[in-house]
Amino acid sequence: MKRLLLFLVYFGVCFGVCFGSLLPAAGAEELIRKGEMLDLQRCIAIALSRHPSIQAAAGTLRAGESRIGQARSGYYPQLNGSVGYSRTDPTTSAGQAYDSYSSSVSLSQNLYDFGKTSTQVKIQELNRDSSRSDLDNIRTQVSFGVKQAYFGLLQAGRNRGVSREMVGQFQQHLDQAGAFFEVGTKPKFDVTKAEVDLSNAKLNLIKAENAFRLARVALNNAMGLPEAPDYEVADQLSSQRVEIDLEETIRKAYDRRPDLKAIAVKKQSLEQSIELARKGYYPSVTGNAGYGWGGGSFPLDQGWSFGAQLDVPLFSGFLTKYQVAEAQANLEVLAANEALLRQTIDQDVKQAWLNLQEAADRGVAAELIVRQAAENLELANGRYASGVGSPIEVTDALVAASNAKMSQISALYDYKLAQSSLEKAAGEP
Repeated sequence: MKRLLLFLVYFGVCFGVCFGSLLPAAGAEELIRKGEMLDLQRCIAIALSRHPSIQAAAGTLRAGESRIGQARSGYYPQLNGSVGYSRTDPTTSAGQAYDSYSSSVSLSQNLYDFGKTSTQVKIQELNRDSSRSDLDNIRTQVSFGVKQAYFGLLQAGRNRGVSREMVGQFQQHLDQAGAFFEVGTKPKFDVTKAEVDLSNAKLNLIKAENAFRLARVALNNAMGLPEAPDYEVADQLSSQRVEIDLEETIRKAYDRRPDLKAIAVKKQSLEQSIELARKGYYPSVTGNAGYGWGGGSFPLDQGWSFGAQLDVPLFSGFLTKYQVAEAQANLEVLAANEALLRQTIDQDVKQAWLNLQEAADRGVAAELIVRQAAENLELANGRYASGVGSPIEVTDALVAASNAKMSQISALYDYKLAQSSLEKAAGEP
């Protein structure tokens, strides 16, 4: 039998080690299929269901709900039972050893405590509400993190596309310079210059490829799925300018920000804590009853008792006084933190709003620069093909076109990020 138990334990340990590590990957495969196309809302939904910080905040909320039940236990009677046995052997020579048995059941009930229990329940209910607001705040932060990583991946993908395009264009220029050199219309310098430019373009492509991989890792972690399989993301990196009223957004932020709501609830909880501390000056009344058996031999003698007890705090070394002072000081600290948070909210909204306007204006300018750079590149290629242009002119035009496209991509990313920051600052989910 012992060997069988050892075998079962060993098998259980081996099963946990061998297959336990496969569970997270299986969970990721269930959420995301390999090669699946994900949009922003899908990524946010995955993060809200899997991110560890949300799970931790949800656990804190459940713990707060349990503390409400603990506080309510003061309303109910307390029933206890005890059983005892002792054997006594006197040290005197005339004494004889004897046994003693005892058992009892006791009941106590809080009759009146001047609202101490009800105040404790209110405090725990307010703490639970504060934890719920904290959970909403964590969800908002997680959603913003996903948006930031999602648009970062789109930016990295577009930058990689520009780098690939540059490699192709420099390769085409190298082929053209080589052909001109073969027929003797261009010097060797043109070929060498084109080779150097192509090598630099390939180096930039390597960096862009790595930036794309890093951006995917960032999105996986933002979703809470670091082991996610390969997937595609829908390109939602576009700017559609929307006029937003700044003052109205600030007002909404004060009404909807979950962190501000959490502080407001915590203030109510601290106010109740002050009341609870002051109730330490008041007495409490407790009713009790008991029934027991005892004696040195069976059958045991029986007995019962009941009564009430009034506990009056006469002097506790100024404990209640300092508990009240502590609660009042904590309330003052929280009030100052609330004022600071309101200032931070005002700054966050204004900063995001200004960044949104700047990114929108920059996007319009970048779009024009992209068209101008494309026209300049076309002219430079035409001049070189006709034999009147230089390779440096072509290189400058290619680099200018690449920089213009990446500036436009950066403006689109900054617009989306500013839009997401404004939503977060305004307390939108």
